[in-house]
Amino acid sequence: MVLTAVRHDPVMVDRVVELLRPRPGGVYLDATLGLGGHAERLLAASGPDGRVIGLDRDPAALAFARERLAGAGERLLAVAASFADLAEVAARAGVDTVDGVLYDLGVSSLQLDEPARGFSYRADAPLDMRMDPTGGVTAAEVLNTYPRAELARILREYGEDRYAGRIARFIDEARRRRPIQTTGQLVDLVKAAVPAAARRTGPHPARRAFQALRIEVNRELDALRASLPQAVDLLAPGARLVVLAYHSLEDRIVKQALNAAAGRDDQAPARFPVAVRPPARVVVLTRRPETPTAAEVAANPRAESAKLRAAEKLQTSTGATGGQP
Repeated sequence: MVLTAVRHDPVMVDRVVELLRPRPGGVYLDATLGLGGHAERLLAASGPDGRVIGLDRDPAALAFARERLAGAGERLLAVAASFADLAEVAARAGVDTVDGVLYDLGVSSLQLDEPARGFSYRADAPLDMRMDPTGGVTAAEVLNTYPRAELARILREYGEDRYAGRIARFIDEARRRRPIQTTGQLVDLVKAAVPAAARRTGPHPARRAFQALRIEVNRELDALRASLPQAVDLLAPGARLVVLAYHSLEDRIVKQALNAAAGRDDQAPARFPVAVRPPARVVVLTRRPETPTAAEVAANPRAESAKLRAAEKLQTSTGATGGQP
């Protein structure tokens, strides 16, 4: 793999490193290793003997990161796994607690920049969208086999698309004539379904549909819900969790998970009397999500939608205060 063929600018990397406070000898989980940009900085800041355990479902990303970070030697453990299996990966690595966990959610530059993967609406390619191309259903299978009502639900919930019902109807009618196999076919269907006035303003009309399909194909939100409590469990006292999310659905799940771990679960009043609510396990360091600077967005437009949230594991579960961000 040619490293220079892929540009990679890790999002908000200075702030991520500042929050995680990597130290020599520390162990850090990069739950979304990707192209290794954040891991590279964590390894440098935790030298000479800090370790990073990186997870990714994408074999191409793992190969890239391993090549890029080859100089780290055994300080990097790159694992082919979903972050839904965070605790299992840590156990296999012989790790009981870690000094920090990072999530950089969403689709990677490598996936977007390789048209054949089917993640981008800007090039015609097979409708795949699997982060792990070795298994699971493809976006084409979703489009051609899911009931129309289920397609509408996915587009509405995961894409937050106001025209979800119309798009699902156009897809259903089109697939009766011939299978939908390419990104170009899907883009044309979405454009046909979305009223002309709505197409003339805002982002590309197919962006939300592509996001919704990618989330469904990769079960991204289910994996995130399963993973975040595992990350909190793995944090050593004083260790920190940092999450970069890129759309409102991810950010909402992160916010709810951190609030629950902080003992102020939004749903707690309905589920638990105050006296029996779970004790606080973390302190939330970000009252509101942090966003990239204007300078970073100018240098890396893909950072524009990033929202960063962070929390610190309490020394005890009885309400001790955490450190400052």
